[in-house]
Amino acid sequence: MSSVSPIQIPSRLPLLLTHEGVLLPGSTMRTSVDTARNLQLVRGRLLKGTSLQSTILGVIPNTPDPASDTQDLPPLHRIGTAALAVQVVGSNWPKPHYTLLITGLCRFQIVQVLKEKPYPVAEVEQLDRLEEFPNTCKTREELGELSEQFYKYAVQLVEMLDMSVPAVAKLRRLLDSLPREALPDILTSIIRTSNKEKLQILDAVSLEERFKMTIPLLVRQIEGLKLLQKTRKPKQDDEKRVIAIRPIRRITHIPGILEDEDEDEDNDDIVMLEKKIKTSSMPEQAHKVCVKEIKRLKKMPQSMPEYALTRNYLELMVELPWNKSTTDRLDIRAARILLDNDHYAMEKLKKRVLEYLAVRQLKNNLKGPILCFVGPPGVGKTSVGRSVAKTLGREFHRIALGGVCDQSDIRGHRRTYVGSMPGRIINGLKTVGVNNPVFLLDEVDKLGKSLQGDPAAALLEVLDPEQNHNFTDHYLNVAFDLSQVLFIATANTTATIPPALLDRMEIIQVPGYTQEEKIEIAHRHLIPKQLEQHGLTPQQIQIPQATTLAIITRYTREAGVRSLDRKFGAICRAVAVKVAEGQHKEAKLDRCDVTEGEGCREHVLEDEKAEAINDTTDLALPPEMPILIDFHALKDILGPPMYEMEVSERLSQPGVAIGLAWTPLGGKIMFVEASRMDGEGQLTLTGQLGDVMKESAHLAISWLRSNAKKYHLTNAFGSFDLLDNTDIHLHFPAGAVTKDGPSAGVTIVTCLASLFSGRLVRSDVAMTGEITLRGLVLPVGGIKDKVLAAHRAGLKQIIIPQRNEKDLEEIPSNVKQDLSFVTASCLDEVLNAAFDGGFTVKTRPGLINSKL
Repeated sequence: MSSVSPIQIPSRLPLLLTHEGVLLPGSTMRTSVDTARNLQLVRGRLLKGTSLQSTILGVIPNTPDPASDTQDLPPLHRIGTAALAVQVVGSNWPKPHYTLLITGLCRFQIVQVLKEKPYPVAEVEQLDRLEEFPNTCKTREELGELSEQFYKYAVQLVEMLDMSVPAVAKLRRLLDSLPREALPDILTSIIRTSNKEKLQILDAVSLEERFKMTIPLLVRQIEGLKLLQKTRKPKQDDEKRVIAIRPIRRITHIPGILEDEDEDEDNDDIVMLEKKIKTSSMPEQAHKVCVKEIKRLKKMPQSMPEYALTRNYLELMVELPWNKSTTDRLDIRAARILLDNDHYAMEKLKKRVLEYLAVRQLKNNLKGPILCFVGPPGVGKTSVGRSVAKTLGREFHRIALGGVCDQSDIRGHRRTYVGSMPGRIINGLKTVGVNNPVFLLDEVDKLGKSLQGDPAAALLEVLDPEQNHNFTDHYLNVAFDLSQVLFIATANTTATIPPALLDRMEIIQVPGYTQEEKIEIAHRHLIPKQLEQHGLTPQQIQIPQATTLAIITRYTREAGVRSLDRKFGAICRAVAVKVAEGQHKEAKLDRCDVTEGEGCREHVLEDEKAEAINDTTDLALPPEMPILIDFHALKDILGPPMYEMEVSERLSQPGVAIGLAWTPLGGKIMFVEASRMDGEGQLTLTGQLGDVMKESAHLAISWLRSNAKKYHLTNAFGSFDLLDNTDIHLHFPAGAVTKDGPSAGVTIVTCLASLFSGRLVRSDVAMTGEITLRGLVLPVGGIKDKVLAAHRAGLKQIIIPQRNEKDLEEIPSNVKQDLSFVTASCLDEVLNAAFDGGFTVKTRPGLINSKL
């Protein structure tokens, strides 16, 4: 019989105290170093030592948890395992932590602890030596029988596993090459055993006792494997191999062979998944892909990363609504009533939705149009999309595109990537569960672009009615029909939408609201909503229309109604405080409303201040209901007005004119101011102007210089050359706001003409239009928004280009009644309309007036 432990360990060993597991001789274990003593041991012996003796440690199992580690040395287990530190892994940041890979050599017994700090060191006695084993004939025969019996069970256990796996084949060779004395420790560390059982094996110093204790553990593991094999009836060789591999992975990585209940559940799931694929109504191409993937899944071990990816893919394919759709509610009258109830005004938009419904009623297989609502914030573009879905009786799904800069968000990731997922379009279809929902692509003008691609380009296929019937997501890699989806995009401006994407969408302008429309919206929708949100009733608060008009004109200047909604919320909060205070005082008054004297005595006993409560003269009565919100209450709640009618004040001297501008937030009025001083003929422009507006200013001064004699315009020195010894400064107030666009041309000309002629521009006139060097007025955009801005500012006359006359049809009739429009084709007409009494032209006999 060969020696069990040929290595001679030192008589003094540093002790590594573990609480996670039990290390047996011949086995390997990883343990974390997390206590102060063990950290000192690693630093002092392992990270500095170089000899073999310095890397041999005494591993003491079953010590207290490090969380309860104290300054005193805990009671130590009597027997430990001498181990060789094979590997040290760890770092000192953010806090010291190490992991040791240790291999057991032999048993030892602690004779005496020599020191406790900084790490324990003990005098030890080696136990696993050749001379310690019994030499009597009878005992050697008994030990030989136990050894043979143990070896037989060990071989039986290994043969029950698949020998084609390298780890099992290596274990079989170890059974023949290792001495029998070392096998109990090694096999105990491999099979499924508890730490308590391993500790009993460690304490079994006698080899005979060790064999007797290990044999029942082997028998138990063999019976468990037999039971596992009976519960399975594999039909194919591939299935046998998969089943055989899985226990082996548990043997090589986890001590013990665990029962495989999870695998049975997974197999049942795969069968259910296969049934769903067979019964699903997906197209033939998609069905072929799913069948191919399910075959691969059956042959694939669960431990492979691709297993979960393939299973998720198949579950998504089954859940997608390939042919499931909702039936449209095609009642035109009901749809009209529903749209009118949800949204006031927006006639153009409602008309387009009703047209779609009417055509859908006549033709069932109509492709879904791609509508794009363009307008300022707060006008209800998103809520209209929700109302359209409600009108049609379809599912609604909103996709927020603001800030999206990765094309994979639209098209999905390829399944070769870790963490791949389908795009937002396919995810949305999975969420709603039908193939004809209403998809709202919100803020399509705010798409970004990055190194990951251009999502706006990825939307080209989605938003093309001629192509989206076979939209291919990178994750699915199978065509999906999007032609029945009604796509509605929203944007604040079309300027930032790529032309190719804009071409695929039907643009529907959603301009801002007039004052009358805002008042109607406020009393139909906003005020009832705010009352409900703040727990108030119409019997408690009353907001008349005059107050609403004051809020619209003096506290908010916006195209939509979002700020208006917030102002109503502020009013409701202030009223809620008053109502709550009134209820609290009423409760105090009612507290001592008792007719019997005994009840009052009880209150006196309960509260020493009952007399003060009974004295109702000290308490203010609750406010009268309803609370009326007039202008004085408005000023107390919202503060002083933010906006005043400043138009007439600004036009009190020459060199000032009012223009109309369009912004993504709606229309607004814009003042242009000019002044002149002695100089060298320089033109100064201020107000954060863009290149186009600067060019308009140069065009205006050039046209006025060339027509100065015609209009009797001279500079301060009486010269017809307006820049002769004269500097001109042109300023656009609100200098912190960037301004650009050609529509300020006519305003700049009028402002400079007022400066050089010394005449005042009419204070109730605003204008817009692009100019040419020859004095023509060209059309501009955003006429409706600009007209509404002028109407909000209280102006009475608007000068627009003649070619924009067609845009006046979209102006509400009540706004047209308050305003007068002048259409101009040249700057002569603009100047005549902008000044009281017209702008006289000096005529000279014999000259033919230019018709330009």
